[in-house]
Amino acid sequence: MQRVLICHWYRCVRVIDMKSRGVLRVVRPLRAYLKRERPSAMLSALNHANVVAMAAAHMGGARPRIVISIHNTIGKEMEVQTKPKERVMRWLLGRLHQWADGIVAVSEGVADDLARRTPIPRSRIAVIYNPVITPQLKEAASAPLTHPWFGDATHPVVLGVGRLAVQKDFPALVDAFAILQREHKARLVILGEGPERSTIEALIRRHGLQDCVALPGFVDNPYACMARSAVLALSSRFEGLPTVLIEALAVGTPVVAIDCPSGPREILRNGKFGRLVPPGDAPALASAIASALTSGRPPVPCDALRPFMPDVVLDRYEEMLDPKGRLTSNDRVA
Repeated sequence: MQRVLICHWYRCVRVIDMKSRGVLRVVRPLRAYLKRERPSAMLSALNHANVVAMAAAHMGGARPRIVISIHNTIGKEMEVQTKPKERVMRWLLGRLHQWADGIVAVSEGVADDLARRTPIPRSRIAVIYNPVITPQLKEAASAPLTHPWFGDATHPVVLGVGRLAVQKDFPALVDAFAILQREHKARLVILGEGPERSTIEALIRRHGLQDCVALPGFVDNPYACMARSAVLALSSRFEGLPTVLIEALAVGTPVVAIDCPSGPREILRNGKFGRLVPPGDAPALASAIASALTSGRPPVPCDALRPFMPDVVLDRYEEMLDPKGRLTSNDRVA
């Protein structure tokens, strides 16, 4: 759990160790913390933390203004997460929402899905995008790279970025790349680590793509790779707000995305700023990547990226945490 001491807004951050194993065991120590420190507002993120935050604040003592945030489509999460605990958390989220003073979703699609899957009225859910585009992003994108593939103009790089998990569906990207390879000399790099690595590696061997597909694992600075890639491809089954699409647009890399729920269609303005592909269609994904390889880098207007900039996002959160404008530099946000 974090406490932000608002010193000229969001400039001072203190990390408080609740000394609890697992989010659900934080309820009691968080309740004690709230009674002791008496913050003016509390912001939480992700389903487990949202339930814990609402429960701890409701149990008594000094009650701050509570704003919870939702970062993924609950409906699609339910398809891949079958653990009873996960379903209980979603049920509790829907039942306890009246204990929150504000509810934020990171995209219109996430907001719509939340309203469909829970008793939370859509009118209660505000949409605030994540503050993705920072000065540090542009600086990181210009850092030097040592990987030889990114300096070879004869073999453009198609890039995938994300955890090697079922949600990201990188096997679909590998299948599409296998089709692409029949007519285009290119290479595929997938940055990330996760439980699906062995499955993806087996598929690469099955397609005979060992010489043109690389899985470097997690890298500290994916933006330098992104800025030097010919195309950023998103193959996810579902998302909340896919950050990699926003980052790629910010550094000038063309993007292709599966039109999954939710986020890609919003970010790409219904396909205006990048190609959208129907889910489960590997040939269409391969065709979209091929088109992106040959059509260059269309510019994206600055105003299209402004909703993802920190000053815009922080203004919106300030309104949610303090609708009456009463917080000062001496107030605290948990």
